[in-house]
Amino acid sequence: MTRTRLLPIALAATAAASLLLSGCVAGENSGQAAAAPAASDSGDVVTEGGTLNIDFATYNPLSLVIKDQGWLEEALAPQGITVNWVQSAGSNKANEALRAGAIDVGSTAGSAALLARSNGSPIQVIDIFSQPEWSALVVPAGSAITSVADLKGKQIAATKGTDPYFFLIQALEANGLTANDVTVQNLQHADGWAALQNGSVDAWAGLDPIMAGAEQSGAELLYRNVDFNSYGFLNATESFLETKPDVAQTVVNAYEHARAWAEENPDETAAILAEVAGLDPAVATKVITERTNLDVDNVPGDAQVSVLKTIGPLFVETGDVANQGLIDDALDTIVNDRFAKAADPAAIG
Repeated sequence: MTRTRLLPIALAATAAASLLLSGCVAGENSGQAAAAPAASDSGDVVTEGGTLNIDFATYNPLSLVIKDQGWLEEALAPQGITVNWVQSAGSNKANEALRAGAIDVGSTAGSAALLARSNGSPIQVIDIFSQPEWSALVVPAGSAITSVADLKGKQIAATKGTDPYFFLIQALEANGLTANDVTVQNLQHADGWAALQNGSVDAWAGLDPIMAGAEQSGAELLYRNVDFNSYGFLNATESFLETKPDVAQTVVNAYEHARAWAEENPDETAAILAEVAGLDPAVATKVITERTNLDVDNVPGDAQVSVLKTIGPLFVETGDVANQGLIDDALDTIVNDRFAKAADPAAIG
């Protein structure tokens, strides 16, 4: 399902602060669903029952649309499968939940997925939900810092294990600095913006939609580079893919149905984002229309691996992965394209 037209549409980042928030809140869909096989005690594939544990995140607009519209609940209900929505506050939190088995399917940046896979998390990317420009370096209004070089010796907020953190590392290296030239305060995205506001840090490696809200409040984007942002990955645990392949296919079908819906309904997509993330509608619209391209090939493959090959060595340099061999092994095994290639948006709705 390769697309040749580029239409920037939706994206969003994390404004939630907790690790795992149930999606069962007033006005939001949560409920019964049914999707194909559930796992038996022996690990074999069975045909009905069970629960799909899946995340939603403000940095993944398609997840918000699917949750809002209740498509998974409807598609999976005939098989008696319940959908449990869990909020991810960032790629790092989605990875923690995937590794702990708290969710079966989770949204991360490509860089974060590679980091997790390199460190032994048994996840694979099954769909690409966006090609975003969701990260930049942010400074307060009127800051004396006017270039990346000025960050030497400064305090910078960033969420380790996420795209903004790796964006920071790449930005520093591109401007003659290293991580050793700054002090990184490891704060969750929303806390990083708060730290910038109260003066605890000099700069922040921002993430949308919080970053777009920060701009509205007067913060300035010090450095942007779309090439330093990795793709939006929809990941699943290998055990889930092995025991519930039909459910995994239903999830991907729902994502591709949501992509078409979001492209046809950008205003509604922005409204959903604004409500979930607590954003001014104008900020949500900016994120949807200016910062993210949903109109990309959903099948994971060479385009994503090429980006990750550039980012991977940084993991070794920063000590986040023990050696390059682990990264190479992860690159060889992280892609599972069977579900995206078989995606059938018409099967949903």
